Amino acid sequence: MDVTISDVAAYADVSIRTVSRVLNRSTKVNAQTRERVEAAIQALGFRPSARARGLATGQSFLIGMVHNDLNALVLDAVQRGMVREATRRGYEIVIHPTHTPPEGAVNDVLEFINRSRVDGLVVLSPVSTVEGLPQALAEAEVPAVAMSPTELKGYTGVVVSGERAAAAAVARHLLELGHTRIALISGPSAAFSARERRAGFVSALLERGCGLTGEAEGDYSFNSGAAAADRLLSLDPRPTAIFAANDVMAAGVLKAAAARNIAIPQDLSVVGFDGSILAEMLTPSLTTVHRPMGDMAQLATAWLINMVERQEAPEQPIFHQNLTLVPGASSALAPCASDILIPSRTGPPGNDQGTQDTGTVSKGRRQDKLTP
Repeated sequence: MDVTISDVAAYADVSIRTVSRVLNRSTKVNAQTRERVEAAIQALGFRPSARARGLATGQSFLIGMVHNDLNALVLDAVQRGMVREATRRGYEIVIHPTHTPPEGAVNDVLEFINRSRVDGLVVLSPVSTVEGLPQALAEAEVPAVAMSPTELKGYTGVVVSGERAAAAAVARHLLELGHTRIALISGPSAAFSARERRAGFVSALLERGCGLTGEAEGDYSFNSGAAAADRLLSLDPRPTAIFAANDVMAAGVLKAAAARNIAIPQDLSVVGFDGSILAEMLTPSLTTVHRPMGDMAQLATAWLINMVERQEAPEQPIFHQNLTLVPGASSALAPCASDILIPSRTGPPGNDQGTQDTGTVSKGRRQDKLTP
């Protein structure tokens, strides 16, 4: 037979009300009694009824996760992080994909809340950046923690990933390897994350007196990364390094390079962003920015549940998560200029037309390698 709350009370030699208070994390139970009840729960294998808890507390014990992210690798990490915390605290996760245009997203999220009766929301970027959403959630008295590449106002809490600083670290990494012909495959310009990554990368290059050799916009998908790389690799002279604004597009760069028999990293260095499992699965392994989405999602969920149960806003509503550049086998010292010349389409074999400028670049690059 199933273990009941009465069985737990008898085992711990306390009242049913005391067990209920322990289950509902009431502050009216002293530490010694709480430990005795929790030991009884563990010994008997008692699992409280979510329906009964909901009737007693007025909660649904459901946490919503709202997103508009097509990257399955990112979503998997976020969901795993949320589940780790939610399961431990006796909550379930309800996932709701939505669109990001402001005129549709706000009403759609509010309708989701009414249908599901969630106790609170974790809102992923780019939905978290939709204008008017935090205000609408505040008016509906629904606590919400946003995950965002930038600080946002109006949410109960915000977990901010330092994407601008991380992209700047990518630029410095490539410059330190001696690259001066560097290209960028950015994400969609409408996305805050894409704008943050581009701004950090370009500003760090300019600080060292280096501009972009070429730039193409993708949509964070594999095919857009491959198409963008194909355009950039058609430049003459072509770039010796490409920063793709996520790992999936970086994988597309590797495909485009392989189709042109361009060796990675001997002829072309490639860097991605996200630090997903894909980075280790690729050959060569991808140099990338590790974005600990699972850890950040777990933090956001813990933060949210604390607010739901205590009904109070955090003292510090903004948490900043630093991101780390993880070197892989896809980036290396810049090749000599003579190794990356694209043969002239008009001159005969052996035509050295256009080599003077490249020779100058080669000399400068070798100086860069030796400069501390």
